[in-house]
Amino acid sequence: MERGLRRFEGKTAVVTGGATGVGFATARRLAEEGASVVIAGRRSDVGREAEETLKKAGLAAVFVQADVADEAQVRFLMDEAVRAFGRIDVLVNNAAAFTPGRFMETSWQDWRKVFDVILNGAYFCTKEAARRMIEQGGGGRIVNVSSINSTRALEESSHYNAAKGALDQLTRNTSLELIDHGIRVNSVALGFIDTPMSIVDGVKEHETDWFRDIYVARKKIPLQRTGQPEEAAGAIAFLASEDASYMCGAVVAVDGGLSITF
Repeated sequence: MERGLRRFEGKTAVVTGGATGVGFATARRLAEEGASVVIAGRRSDVGREAEETLKKAGLAAVFVQADVADEAQVRFLMDEAVRAFGRIDVLVNNAAAFTPGRFMETSWQDWRKVFDVILNGAYFCTKEAARRMIEQGGGGRIVNVSSINSTRALEESSHYNAAKGALDQLTRNTSLELIDHGIRVNSVALGFIDTPMSIVDGVKEHETDWFRDIYVARKKIPLQRTGQPEEAAGAIAFLASEDASYMCGAVVAVDGGLSITF
């Protein structure tokens, strides 16, 4: 991060799934740039730890336990954000869920869980945050965390890919309607990022032979490496800032160049 950059001074940001991985890196980045940050998540242990980590660094942060798939809990989350810091200026819809499974073997419960968190969670959070932004007089920034999988097919990921594709469309449609209130909505489409979600069935996919062969040695990823959560956070912070003032409804790939290869 550029030394002294304070693009979010006096602003409040809500980051869902903000206790680990990309979510925590984003919460920390926004806080380092002056924002008061509300970390939202289902697990109180890791949430409290994330809050304390930021506070020990002298940053303004609070953890609110909430399940984004539950509309009442989302309403509580946004009320707590306003109660803690007085307003909401930035929302980052980062919460996600994924359990690998082939389409014909995926249960309705597993399918619905992924959609409830990724798509319905973004719907609830966007609606509740936007309502408060409008009540404040308009203005605000919403960044959805999507995936390059939203436009691709991958075995054992039909529910995840479909949910992310729907999230991209939600980004476009809400950007069109909310811009009337000065609220800009954009999205990042992430590729391989080194987070806990990269561990599938106990195996870290980035450390497998197939990943090293296809994505690194053969340059399927032109940068020949995985991304770090802080790199994703940098793109998210950009979209949430005034540096992205002429961007509306964009889905920006942050994937080391993976989406340009075939």
